[in-house]
Amino acid sequence: MEHVFELSLVFIILSAVVGLIVKRLHRDKCLKDFAGYMVTVEEVGGKRIWGKLRVENTGLELVYTDKHKDSDGHVEGSYIIYEAEYSKMQALWRFHDELSEKGKLKRAAVLEKTYHPEGWRIMLRKTGNIFKTLRDAVVEIVNLFINRAKKTGTAGGVISSQEKHVAKMKSEMIGAAGTSYEPLLERYIGHKVVLEIAEGDTFVEYCGVLKDYTAEFIEIMDVSLKPAQGARQDEKVEPETRKADAVVLRKVGIVRHLGE
Repeated sequence: MEHVFELSLVFIILSAVVGLIVKRLHRDKCLKDFAGYMVTVEEVGGKRIWGKLRVENTGLELVYTDKHKDSDGHVEGSYIIYEAEYSKMQALWRFHDELSEKGKLKRAAVLEKTYHPEGWRIMLRKTGNIFKTLRDAVVEIVNLFINRAKKTGTAGGVISSQEKHVAKMKSEMIGAAGTSYEPLLERYIGHKVVLEIAEGDTFVEYCGVLKDYTAEFIEIMDVSLKPAQGARQDEKVEPETRKADAVVLRKVGIVRHLGE
């Protein structure tokens, strides 16, 4: 028992370092795809915020193109949404007519790779899914090892005394692995699908190319929106359909149909 304090200290430092590295590197990949673009965030209540998207592991920021004063006279240059506030969001829209020429070319290249992907891309994704499955198995093995180690000697005492650090480190590492594997969605990656989004008591359908998904979000490209759907609150509604890409929260949006 003479080295319990030293072992506990090493374990605390190790868990803190692992947590710091994981948090610094991890960003939701669906949100990351929209980083650097002008996007419109639509909240569940209908409020819309517009700006250039910056994504961090703790949340996102919409940087305004022009600073403005609010009703109290405060100058505002951006709008921050913390990770804990994601639940109030409904979708992020990237409208094609708001992209720069460079942005349009970059987006078009991504769509070309996404829509009906080549065989090697499909194989690469399947390989990634195998590793995700193996990751889950490794987590189970680690859990079993930790539970058995708790019952033995000095190591067991250290692990038991640092229970919260063990749990935190495991959750951060698992969360950083990114995607929750969903067999129902996997077969439709790169295909046109119909996405249902809950808006109040009704569901609105959007057709587009399913690019990706994570535990929290679904990313869909090349969606056509009706004029009223594509307008911001400060815009006059134009009698035209707008094209957009979207990242939708899975709690409000689900893939309902294959669209081709």
